[in-house]
Amino acid sequence: MTEYQIHTLPNGIRIAHRQVPYTQVVHCGLMLDMGSRDEKPNQVGLAHFWEHMAFKGTKKRKSYHIINRLESVGGELNAYTTKEKICFYASVLDNHFEKSVELLADITFDSVFPENQIEKERGVILEEMSMYQDSPEDALQDDFDEIIFANHQLGANILGTQESVKSFTRKQLQQFIAENMDTEKIVLAVVGNITFKKAIRVSEKYLKDIPAKKTEIKRTPPSSYEVKRETTSKKITQAHCAIGRPSYSMHDTRRLPFFMLTNLFGGPGMNSRLNMTLREKYGLVYGIDASYSPFTDTGYLGIYFATDKSNLEKANALILKEMQLLKEKPLGKFQLHTVKEQLMGQLAMAEESNQNFMLMMAKSILDVGKVETLENIFSEIKKIEATELQEITQEMFDETQLSYLTFLPEN
Repeated sequence: MTEYQIHTLPNGIRIAHRQVPYTQVVHCGLMLDMGSRDEKPNQVGLAHFWEHMAFKGTKKRKSYHIINRLESVGGELNAYTTKEKICFYASVLDNHFEKSVELLADITFDSVFPENQIEKERGVILEEMSMYQDSPEDALQDDFDEIIFANHQLGANILGTQESVKSFTRKQLQQFIAENMDTEKIVLAVVGNITFKKAIRVSEKYLKDIPAKKTEIKRTPPSSYEVKRETTSKKITQAHCAIGRPSYSMHDTRRLPFFMLTNLFGGPGMNSRLNMTLREKYGLVYGIDASYSPFTDTGYLGIYFATDKSNLEKANALILKEMQLLKEKPLGKFQLHTVKEQLMGQLAMAEESNQNFMLMMAKSILDVGKVETLENIFSEIKKIEATELQEITQEMFDETQLSYLTFLPEN
């Protein structure tokens, strides 16, 4: 399999490409380095609102034609918004590659935001917000973000608030895009059995005439962190708990060791420390996970689980005990080897998904200007020492720096 290649258009938009010879499906996505953290206080939820409205009409297409363009040939068109990114992406048979690039360019750069569609989509997003509020797992994570990043845009809900969504106008959408659009911070990623030459030719056809745009807006990192312990009563049957704190940015040299540590502690493997203790040994939870999410200038550690209210205190005590064990004693040689092997296997399997690789490639180029090969990542993983992990554990698992948010059943 070839490594990725990059071509930069005169307007600054980059084309990232990786040819995969054994597939008939091509995945492509336009990713923009702008997200909910780039909103002003009166714009909370506007990035996500734009993601929805991009599908509702362009200068040459109605909403139906956008939806039908790729679906009618068995393809898929989708989008998502995160704290730092907006992405429009598609998957089609490779003979429809040009259709997908043309459509992605159309909805990204030529949406017209019809007034009647704004009103309809406002209702759709309000329903989406209600759906998330009805899911304690999702509501817990959104509310916990606000605790970790209090008084900062990273703590704001990506969906916005009821009040903000009800207030959005066409002019606000256009203003948000105009303020944050930067063609040097846009990547079109392509993964499939498409040659680099064809990827460039098709991309230039639909993207080279996009006017170059530069923004001087700078992201401001969170200035302070205050430990909080909050409890809320809700109409639920289990207690839901989030534990966490701010952590390392994606540019920190401790990022990879901490990712490996988090994977050992509460990653997706059934053999994680938390799963083996709280589920397998004591039967207190159905599932529990720890995750590390790095941003450009900060990051956060989050631990999430649900349990019977009567077991909450014991579950929290066991989590702290597992943290303490990692702080007190470095991993043995065999344990360290196993942790490294598990992480390398997980990363290799994740790269097997061409769609996942396409999205990862676009994000990595926007964030750090390149895509690390698995070989380089494996080389860095193999260099990690047990003492390094222990030092990170002693800092990140400091009990006095952990915040808690708990949802308790009302009765």
